[in-house]
Amino acid sequence: MTEIDKSVATEDRPTVERKRSESLGQPKGLWNLAFTELWERFSFYGLQGVLSFYLLYSLSDGGLELAPATAVSIVGAYGGSVYLSQILGAWIADRLIAPRRMVLYGAVIITAGHLALAVLDGLGGLAVGLALIVLGTGALKTNITSIVGMLYANNRAARDAGFSYFYMAINTGSAVGPLLTGFTQSRWGFHAAFGLAAIGMVGALIQYSWKMRDLPAEAGVVKNPIARTRLPYAFAAVAAVTAFVVALWQLGLVDNTNLSQFVGVVILVAAIIYFTVILRSRNVTPAEKRRMRGFIPLWIASLLYFGFLFQKFTTISVFIKDRVDLDVGGWQVPAPWLTTISPVSAVLLTPLVAMLWTKLGTRQPTTSAKFAIGLTMVGCAYLLLLLSQFFPDKTVPPLLVLVSMAIAGSSEIFVGPVGLALATRIAPDRFKAQSVALLFLTLAGGSTLSGLLGGLFTTISPGTFFLLVGSGAVLLGAVLLAVSRNIEALTDSR
Repeated sequence: MTEIDKSVATEDRPTVERKRSESLGQPKGLWNLAFTELWERFSFYGLQGVLSFYLLYSLSDGGLELAPATAVSIVGAYGGSVYLSQILGAWIADRLIAPRRMVLYGAVIITAGHLALAVLDGLGGLAVGLALIVLGTGALKTNITSIVGMLYANNRAARDAGFSYFYMAINTGSAVGPLLTGFTQSRWGFHAAFGLAAIGMVGALIQYSWKMRDLPAEAGVVKNPIARTRLPYAFAAVAAVTAFVVALWQLGLVDNTNLSQFVGVVILVAAIIYFTVILRSRNVTPAEKRRMRGFIPLWIASLLYFGFLFQKFTTISVFIKDRVDLDVGGWQVPAPWLTTISPVSAVLLTPLVAMLWTKLGTRQPTTSAKFAIGLTMVGCAYLLLLLSQFFPDKTVPPLLVLVSMAIAGSSEIFVGPVGLALATRIAPDRFKAQSVALLFLTLAGGSTLSGLLGGLFTTISPGTFFLLVGSGAVLLGAVLLAVSRNIEALTDSR
């Protein structure tokens, strides 16, 4: 190993070793990471909650007044790009900069992105702000999750419970963010709401910086440092990809209307390459390769699940704008509030489910069974919206959307934290952060799929759309349950 390799591999090794004290049966470091993630998700979902409406609302109402098909394409592509960028963030953490520092740098870049949205107008401000948030989230999201996984050894029950608490922090930020940004937007406009999201990221920076040196020593180590002679090739590859994307945009081959399709293709190609590299690597043992092969069907199920769930950011936003009566007793309910019930329901149920998994231990449902439950629940949530057919024009009661989104949000408990725990457990030792990035690619693909389905929603009736999506999710849940034993045999998920 060269001298530069050694320096990179030991970069920022914390002076304080892993804390052995526990709180609520969990490692002490979990709570610092959980609260950091809470603030980051506050800002992310605070923006996500109002973004569709910012694109859809008229210029006189402070929006950009884009066509619905264009708006859902942008939102889907943005969400997909956020998670796609985590591939690059994970690679950098595995090869160049330790995860502990990557989280810090990512938080700074995200803060800059929200500030850009708050002070810059029009499509130019939107592009700058979203681009910075995409890059910053790529640096932060995978690596903070990877560090959480470092807190545990081989205790599956504690790991699953810990990730449930971590996911509760995610959902708490996801719930509070849209509530406050939605209210702020209704009173003072979209740019004030974007500014509030920036304040949330400042909170994340403060929280993380305060306790950063108490994180595990492993978080300050680059697992697989790149040789100095290969650095120019890596930078050249990034520059070439960037130039290629810019050229496609300038030539008009990629634009706002087909952005989701383009990002979707990139996500699928990236996933295929990642699985191929890991499964063919000489640094991965046969047992690790077997577990990764078992991960593939769960990866596909996770992608489709999030495609259904993330309709709340695309299709449901259009549905609320066009069909839901937001007037309740003379008070106009902020539109983003209706979908905020989704993370609220997850927050309320997460502690109960986490305690249940801990109590059941090895008797808890398998990973595949939990995924099947989540798919069935989210399908039922959209089937419930078939009742909207009994309400003409803009008379659909908000309560119907609230109940539907509550069921959809509750379903996430059975997929989100379970998937995170699985990814950190089966990840090959030399591909820790990158395996977590693979899981986050399912959120990227799901977000992009939500944009594509949103485009379909604008061409068919709402009833037909909700029937197709709802029944499709329930059917997928049944199929996954039928093959669950085969999957568990490969992943050792019992």
